[in-house]
Amino acid sequence: MTIAKLAAAAGVGVETVRYYQRRGLIDTPARGAGVRRYGAPDLRRLRFIRSAQAAGFTLEEIGELLALDAGNDRARAREMARARVAALDARIAELQAARGALAQLARECAAGEAGPCPIIAAFEA
Repeated sequence: MTIAKLAAAAGVGVETVRYYQRRGLIDTPARGAGVRRYGAPDLRRLRFIRSAQAAGFTLEEIGELLALDAGNDRARAREMARARVAALDARIAELQAARGALAQLARECAAGEAGPCPIIAAFEA
């Protein structure tokens, strides 16, 4: 498939594919009859990159995961996954605290009829 079809199949733009190629995450195939052709392994890799990004991995970490897969270093991959889970847990705790604070402000805003809104006042501070 062409780069445009590869990008469309993965739900990304052509420039995203080229960017990943420049970063060394996806190979750039040789030109055959003037056109580069991509296959199913390229699409799987591109989908892996997008899924790993959605899980919060950086492109550097994704590159390391791809290298670990080639070298079968499951211990390091597990370590990276556990670190990502810990970071996600910390972020979830932060978001839950922010949600609780905002819910409290909304209750305070609903309880009062006069004066400045506690939500606005909290964000101005």
